Order: sequence, then C-alpha cells, then structure tokens
Amino acid sequence: MNYMILIAIILPIAAGIILLFLPDGALGDRKRLLSVTGVSFVASALPAACVVSGRAGGALELFVLVDELPVFFAVDSLGRIFAGIVVVVFLLAGFFSFVYMSHEQNEKRYYGFYLITFGVLMGLCFAGNLVTMYLFYELMTLASMPLVIHSGSREAVMAALKYLFYSFCGAYMALFGIYVLYRYAPVYEMSGAVHTMYFVPGGWLDAEAVAQSGSMGLCLAAVFLMIVGFGVKAGCFPFHAWLPTAHPVAPAPASAFLSGIIVKGGVLAVIRAVYYCVGADFLRGTWVQTTWAVLAVLTLLMGSSLAFKEKVLKKRLAYSTVSNLSYILLGLSMLNATAFTGSMLHVVFHAFIKSGLFLAAGAVIFATGKTKVHEYMGLGRRMPILFWSYTVVSLGLIGIPPTSGLVSKWYLAAGCLESGLAGLSWVGPAALLISALLTAGYLLPLSVRGFLMAPDYDVMRNDYREPKPLMLVPVVILAGATLVLGVYPAPLIHLIDGIAAGLF
Repeated sequence: MNYMILIAIILPIAAGIILLFLPDGALGDRKRLLSVTGVSFVASALPAACVVSGRAGGALELFVLVDELPVFFAVDSLGRIFAGIVVVVFLLAGFFSFVYMSHEQNEKRYYGFYLITFGVLMGLCFAGNLVTMYLFYELMTLASMPLVIHSGSREAVMAALKYLFYSFCGAYMALFGIYVLYRYAPVYEMSGAVHTMYFVPGGWLDAEAVAQSGSMGLCLAAVFLMIVGFGVKAGCFPFHAWLPTAHPVAPAPASAFLSGIIVKGGVLAVIRAVYYCVGADFLRGTWVQTTWAVLAVLTLLMGSSLAFKEKVLKKRLAYSTVSNLSYILLGLSMLNATAFTGSMLHVVFHAFIKSGLFLAAGAVIFATGKTKVHEYMGLGRRMPILFWSYTVVSLGLIGIPPTSGLVSKWYLAAGCLESGLAGLSWVGPAALLISALLTAGYLLPLSVRGFLMAPDYDVMRNDYREPKPLMLVPVVILAGATLVLGVYPAPLIHLIDGIAAGLF
C-alpha cells in the first residue's frame, strides 16, 4: 500500500500532462472536455483521500539523487492534515471552475495545470525529508504560475513574473539554509544505504555539536533565511507584494486555490524546517525567534490595514490573506504547544474560509461583472444564499462565534501569552484583536450593502439571480464547514494536540 503515495502524486500530474498535450479538437465539444476533466478530478482525489484517511500510507523511497539524499516520501499526521485540505479545496474550486471558466479562453490548459499543481502539492505534503520537500516546493511554483498568467494580459504576465521572482528568491534563501544544516544532519541506515535529512518530530539538530563547532551564529542565520525564504510563499513582510498582485489577475477559482492552499505550502515548509529539522529548543529565546515574531506582527497589521483601504474586492481578499497567514506564522514563532495548535487550526479554517470568500467573489463577478466593493448595493436581495454564505465565512475570518475562526484565534492568543517573550507576549494578542476589528471593517460592508441598502440602478435594471449549482454549492459547503468546525472542533484539536506532543 506504500505505492498509493506514489499514485496520489503521479496520477494527477500524468492526467494534467495528457490534458495539456491533447489536440484541441480531440475531446470534441466543451461538454466532453468537462466530463473528462471531472472524471480526472475525482480519480486524482481518490488515492490522496485513501492516504489522508489512513487506509494507505507508510514510507516510500523512490530513488537516490546523490549520496545520502534520496527522494523519499512518508505519511504522518501533519502531512495528512495539509493533504486533506488540499483535496477538499481542489475538488470544490475545480467543479466551481466548470461554470466560471466558460467565459475564459484556453480552458483545457487551465485544467491541465490545475491537475499538475494538485499532484505536486501531494508530493509536498508527503515529502519525508528536507530535499524532497524542497524539490516539490520549487515545482509548486512552476506548476501554479500558469494559473496566474492564464488570461495572457499584460497585468497577468507581470504578476506571474513577480510571483516567480519572489518565489525563487525565497527558495534560494532557503536552499542556503539547507546547505548549512546538511553538515549537522545525522545519518540513518535504510535498506542497506545511508541517508540523511529525514524529518524527525522535535528536530534532529544537535545544539551542543553546533556550539562546539563554533557555528552557532551561522546556523541561526541559516534557519532564519529558511523561515524568511519559505515565508515568501506565505506572504510574509517584506516579501509579500507578489500576493496582492497575483490574485486579482488570476481566475477566481485559481485565486481560491492560491490563497487557500498554495500559500499553505510555505507554512508547511516552515513547520518542517523549524519543528522537524532544527527543533523548537534550538530557536527558543534567540534573536531568530524575536525577529520572526516581530515580522509576523508587522505583516499581520499591515495586511489588515491595506485590505481595509482597498476598493477592489479580490485585491482586498488578497491583502486579507497576507494578514491571516501571519496569524499562523505568529503562532509558530511562539514555539509552544498552545500556539502551535492555534496555528494548525488556522491553517485548516483559513483554507476553507478564504476559499469560500474567493469563490463567492468570483460568483458575483461572473454574474455581474462588478469588481469593486461599492458596486454591490442590493445584490444580496437577488442572491440571498450566496450572500448569506459569504457572510458566514466572513464571520469566521473575523472570529465571531459560533464560527471556527474564534477557536484558532483563542489558541493563538493564549499561546502568545504563554510564550514569555518580552513585550511580544502582549503585543501578539493585541495585534490579533486589532486585526479582527479591521477584518470586520473590510468584509462586513459587503453584506450590509448587499442586504440593507437599496439596490442601485444597475441592480434594478438587470435580472441578477443566484449562480448555478456548480458555483453555489461549493460556497455553501465551505460556509457549512466554517460553522461545523466552530461548533465541533474537538476531533481536529485532539489530532493536532497529538502532533504537538511529539514536537515539544
């Protein structure tokens, strides 16, 4: 059953490549294209779902790149959580795109790269060592870039180039850190061969050996570069600018996948580097922890402030992602179990909430062509289910009970208070509170305008209606998940507590 891991990675990549290279007329009309794509989506998700559910898993060494460095996959609880949210958002945003992409060009190309990106993300989630994770991290950038550039407009091309430049610069910073840590990585014997840099809960870096070698400063700098480098994908200041540039030009379902899932690849890489390679004890109380936490607080407040000022809906949601990813990074920087639980909870909750927000925005834009916040007066009366679903996920992002956002923010605030970091233990919760108020200020006006304000002339003149079921149902499902996880988060908390127990 170990080969199910490989199938979960290879199958969607192969399906995407086949779709890309099929001649344009090979599938006939659009209906047949969607049928083949839908079957590919489900077939690609099934092996991944088997691994996530625990019915398949284990470890698998594919081949050895160079001495001691294999391409190696292993399934653990952390990888299952990340893979689980990838599968859910992949399917919901994918089927949503069947309607949304009807007014776009090059649908076949879009679905091909969408499938390839899903397969690469499975490889990232199930990577068993640092080098394998880095390979799939780089591939994730290359596979997802065509989703940003899809429209082919000048703005899309420039946004895609910016995305590539920022991502590659961050990856090279992280690569330097990997070079430094390789010297101190222990070796393991497997199948008669000696390998290194496997992920170990709690980390494998020997602080005493590093200190004796006189390289403590170099190793701390290397780890900091890894945090900042992988944090580029998570939109961390000062390398956040690609995110609000890329999201508005990408199709809405691609924005949902980017904001809900792709950015989480950076979070996963940071978790693996800090908690499964160097260990929390190595960083606790150092300048790396303090600087990391300060950057997270700055990004958190900056993202919320810029979102509050932004008038274009998709760009507003993109700045919101910058802010909310820093919630996660702030919790991780506290280096304690409570904050780690809060960060992991927010990984799951934000994936569903932000995907729901982008899909809801895409449905409104598809139906009306309106992209700015002030243009939605009275639309809630014409699209009540869509706007109520948008309101529910908005409340989740703000953190109002009984939605899921309250749970993760509670753990994050408690973890900050437990950290004992001078100043930051109180600044962190205060920043979370300020950001929540700003979030209410930039999300809820859409609901107020939609339901409570009189329709403008355009809304009265046009017969706007609820979107088609393939667009509406994914948004409703994500809104429902926001409520269910808020009311009954105990199983997920128990799972994450089990992970945290092995790290601290």
